[in-house]
Amino acid sequence: MMNKKKKIVIALGGNALGNNLEEQKMAVKTTAIAIVDLIEEGCDVVIAHGNGPQVGMIHSAMSSISSIPLYVSGAMSQTYIGLDLENALRDELLNRGIKDMPVATVMTQVVVDKEDKSFENPTKPIGRFMSLEEANLAKQEHGYDIVEDSGRGYRRVVPSPSPKKIVEIDSINTLVERGQLVICCGGGGIPVIQEGNSLIGVEAVIDKDFVSCLLAKELDADFLIILTAVEKVAINFGKENEKWLSDLNIEEAKGYIEEGHFAPGSMLPKIEAALDFAGSKEGRAALITQLEKAKEGINGETGTRIHM
Repeated sequence: MMNKKKKIVIALGGNALGNNLEEQKMAVKTTAIAIVDLIEEGCDVVIAHGNGPQVGMIHSAMSSISSIPLYVSGAMSQTYIGLDLENALRDELLNRGIKDMPVATVMTQVVVDKEDKSFENPTKPIGRFMSLEEANLAKQEHGYDIVEDSGRGYRRVVPSPSPKKIVEIDSINTLVERGQLVICCGGGGIPVIQEGNSLIGVEAVIDKDFVSCLLAKELDADFLIILTAVEKVAINFGKENEKWLSDLNIEEAKGYIEEGHFAPGSMLPKIEAALDFAGSKEGRAALITQLEKAKEGINGETGTRIHM
């Protein structure tokens, strides 16, 4: 057990949510176990999550009926994912005799800069993998930007602007201070630009690791945990001289980035978000590890810890 209670923001990746309705219902049960393990360790936990497969699925389904903006599909995905996560977490809490911890999903908007360069260069993959024929059809019929994704097929890519402000941060903080388990910033948040007093949705998906970093800073968290498919971060990944890393200070991590060890769109944004949070205040640290290893990682037994 830890000696001091820690406030933790967890960034759930796609492997914690599955790729379709049935996979998600199964995946969130395992996810809930890992999160409640941390709560039993004495941690205050706030949950953010991605929505890559889900927002693509929703957008494709809705677009077959009528044309809707991508940010509306993002809003739908927040509630859909939040529903399954809430129910799985509530079940796990009650199964362990924890009856005084309400679970709440907060619909979250995130302000971005309308001049963000990502609007000129879409890079964020969403939706399912497609064959070349399906990709060409999607490009012709809908004007989507399509890229080949690591030999696994073709996917739509959309702008991924940097998050500047979490609109509902005061509401989130109030719930956290009242001891509630909060799910927020789903899919990176609903991207909006601010014009006067109005918030206007835009066609984009914000990276969940970057918005989780912003959320963790705004909540004055001690830890940012970024969950991924591997137990630790590696340099020379997949090569004979592959090396798994347990502990990284900021300068070491920056050096590895400059040497090109981390893949853009995969491990690189996780490292960049971890660096941003760890360097934002003395005593803060980020952890990158697998979902099932989160408890061990917080206790220093595994994972890659990034710190000042």
